[in-house]
Amino acid sequence: MTTIMDRANALLIEFEQNANSLEKVTPDTVEELRIHWLGKKGIVTKLFEDMRHVPNEEKRDAGKSMNVLKTSIEASLDVLKSKAADFVFHSILNRAPLDITLPSQKDTLKGALHPITLMQQKLLKEFRQHGFTVYDGPETDFDFYNFTALNLPADHPARDMQDTFHLKTNQDIMVLRTQTSNIQIHAMLQEKPPLRIVAPGRVYRVDSDQTHTPIFHQIEGLVVDKKISFADLKGMIQSMLHSVYGATAKTRFRPSYFPFVEPGAEVDMQCTHCQGKGCKICKNTGWLEIGGCGMVHPNVFEAVSYDSEEYTGFAFGFGLDRMAMLNWQLPDLRQLFEGDAGFQSQFSVFAEGAPC
Repeated sequence: MTTIMDRANALLIEFEQNANSLEKVTPDTVEELRIHWLGKKGIVTKLFEDMRHVPNEEKRDAGKSMNVLKTSIEASLDVLKSKAADFVFHSILNRAPLDITLPSQKDTLKGALHPITLMQQKLLKEFRQHGFTVYDGPETDFDFYNFTALNLPADHPARDMQDTFHLKTNQDIMVLRTQTSNIQIHAMLQEKPPLRIVAPGRVYRVDSDQTHTPIFHQIEGLVVDKKISFADLKGMIQSMLHSVYGATAKTRFRPSYFPFVEPGAEVDMQCTHCQGKGCKICKNTGWLEIGGCGMVHPNVFEAVSYDSEEYTGFAFGFGLDRMAMLNWQLPDLRQLFEGDAGFQSQFSVFAEGAPC
């Protein structure tokens, strides 16, 4: 009659035969061998389960034989694992050398400047040709620069139109700027007229739909000198828009109210999607508002200690996002903020100068 001890001795011989018959000693083949012998359903595990049928007087000797079997298999597996590690190491050494000059991917998307950046570069080039100086300023600013100095005192109802993001501070009230007009105030407090500046930058308002986003980009201009008229303002804006959209671009000026200018006007451009026929983008009007403008209000000059009797000036502001949307006929302004690499790669051809 075959005992547990006999079976343990026979299994040890069988294991050694299995181990010696491995074609390749790799991590995978060694793991398969371990599972086959020592796994939850392995041969040795099943043999241990048969111990409950062994008579009590034989269990001590049978247990010793089982432990010898298990210990011997574990020791052999450790040797095999070491050989498998050597196999992996030598396999890596024997690989064909990697040519690091080859491209990592076959179909990589080409880098590109963002459409808003392209539009800003094009406009700044045009303004520099007209003698404007480019100014920059803080995106987080005090209430004075963003509102009060622009003829928008604390109780002015026009503040509600901008749904401002306010910041908690122990000092004066601070806001995320709602327009880059704050840069104009900084510039006028530092410079004496005549002045001709343009200020591009990111601004913030609580708004989001096909043609509005809570974060967007503006470019604002300011000219201060003696005998500046609305005719100068209109000529400057039309020259700028024709340089961007071509000489056939149609524009119109609509009287409008802005606290910091008097008189003020909205600037509309004919929708480039429908050519004025009416569509969803222009809300079937044929026109899209791209900015506002007007003659600088005397109260603004007084806030920065400019003599409003001696000097006049005009100011204008345009949405870079809306202008880019019209320039490339985008159906939704939010595409500019989604970070879609596929969408972005379409503009790589415009990286050298951004043609319209």
